[in-house]
Amino acid sequence: MPKRKVVLANQEIYHIFNKFVADEEVFDKARYLSHAINLLEYYQKPQKIRYSAFKKLNIEEKKKYSKLLTTLDPYVEIFSYALMPNHYHILLKQVSENGIQKFIANFQNSFARYYNLKNKRRGSLFVNAFKSKRVENESIFLHISRYIHLNPVTSYLIKSEDLNANLITSFPYYLKEDKSNLINKDLILELTGSIENYKKFVLDRAEYQKELKRIKSLIFE
Repeated sequence: MPKRKVVLANQEIYHIFNKFVADEEVFDKARYLSHAINLLEYYQKPQKIRYSAFKKLNIEEKKKYSKLLTTLDPYVEIFSYALMPNHYHILLKQVSENGIQKFIANFQNSFARYYNLKNKRRGSLFVNAFKSKRVENESIFLHISRYIHLNPVTSYLIKSEDLNANLITSFPYYLKEDKSNLINKDLILELTGSIENYKKFVLDRAEYQKELKRIKSLIFE
């Protein structure tokens, strides 16, 4: 793999982007979208067994296994995601050394195995080198979170009013009071002040996405 231009450092926040080879559309199917979300949650932490093996455990075995992992630092903390048909965006913080690379490798490799098995397919599914951009301040952080959550709207996949209930992005997690094992909502809600404020911040500016050329360098698309 070629040397990265961006240093992936602990406690820094990054916008991660990758796509499927040949722009293949994969996440447009509900079962693949659902499986990918499960993998994002599972592989945030170091794992001793693959997700496929974990799924085969009974309830008590899963509880015992999960308890073994409670003392381990996660690789990353995820703030937002968008799983588009032929690519994905993830906004996250690296928590442990080489955490982002380990997390992305586990996520992509596990999903590729699942997809290839279901489709009797062989070979790479994702482009090898994911792109990363360090988030330099809180303002950019909020703008990128909004960009990610509005990505399917400005790509004309869904309407803005349907974002609330569609897990193509992590936006629905932000509309709930309860904690999430997948999404760390604390920072965004602290910066915006409340759930309603963040909802307004995103939905009131849906058209803003179409003017993003002037900050293109921040989102590397």
